[in-house]
Amino acid sequence: MTRLLIGLFAVCCALWPISGQSRGLRAAIFDFELVDTSLEGATNGPRADETVRLARLGDQLRALVTGSGKLEVIDIAPVRSEARKASLQACGGCDADFARKLGADLSITGTVQKVSNLILNINLYVRVVDTRAPLVAMSADIRGNTDESWARGLEYLVRTRFLPSENQND
Repeated sequence: MTRLLIGLFAVCCALWPISGQSRGLRAAIFDFELVDTSLEGATNGPRADETVRLARLGDQLRALVTGSGKLEVIDIAPVRSEARKASLQACGGCDADFARKLGADLSITGTVQKVSNLILNINLYVRVVDTRAPLVAMSADIRGNTDESWARGLEYLVRTRFLPSENQND
């Protein structure tokens, strides 16, 4: 099922007709949010190192997508402050509204779910701006709460699930 959704997403990226224009799909990639369900988070609250990692993940995702040449990444600066105040995963599609203000075709949001310092999940969600409909969601489990594990986890998710190359056998 996952491969079918990924294939569908890839076909949409390649063939998406937009008002007869020949431009590619434009994506607004928002900053990641932390979903901390760990005992540590409930006891101690947000950690500074995780806040920095969340910002890095957004920048890393924008760089990976830009480097792929498969989507045009739009600067989210005009709506970043407003988007940070909203919980993009619980606002009923407000990410699509922010993306629409930027002229994007797709809204991409992400979360890191922290179960513990050992078990975390990186999640990506892609929504069609015009319809506000979810297009695809994907996840990668990582082990370890470090800069390296977060960066490698996101790179793996993008390389194997989000924007796999045509010749990849994974």
